[in-house]
Amino acid sequence: MNTAADATGTRFSALRILLVEDDLADVALIENAVAAGGLPTELHQVDDGEEAMAFLNRTGAHTNAPRPDLVILDLNMPRMNGREVLSAVKSDDHLKAIPIVVFTTSGIDADVLASYSAHANAYVTKPLDLPTFERVVSDIHRFYSNIASLPPAPPDLG
Repeated sequence: MNTAADATGTRFSALRILLVEDDLADVALIENAVAAGGLPTELHQVDDGEEAMAFLNRTGAHTNAPRPDLVILDLNMPRMNGREVLSAVKSDDHLKAIPIVVFTTSGIDADVLASYSAHANAYVTKPLDLPTFERVVSDIHRFYSNIASLPPAPPDLG
């Protein structure tokens, strides 16, 4: 983790989030909800799974990408879908400790089970109404910013 926290869990610097989402409307809603929370955040967004893996592995256009503290991952995307990203991240010794919240429109039991079986840290179905959507994003953000203890990056990947 790139920060320290005091006894109340308040972070001293930004929570680094990688948002893997191809729907621009959802990206805007998530960005607004995170900003409205008033918590220090460094939000990075990529459109598909291939870009997510490049970001996480610091390759291609992402050679200077920071290691995220949290990944918010959509399942249904072009090129490399969220299921493939989840599997790739959780099978990589350098990345598998990064918490991944699957945040998707699918509420299908098979998707929920497959995501947890692939070691997702949480599975959240995107609410359809705007106020609930914003509240859920804010709750995820607040939980990982102020409540959860996040794993440190491996020494060679800070």
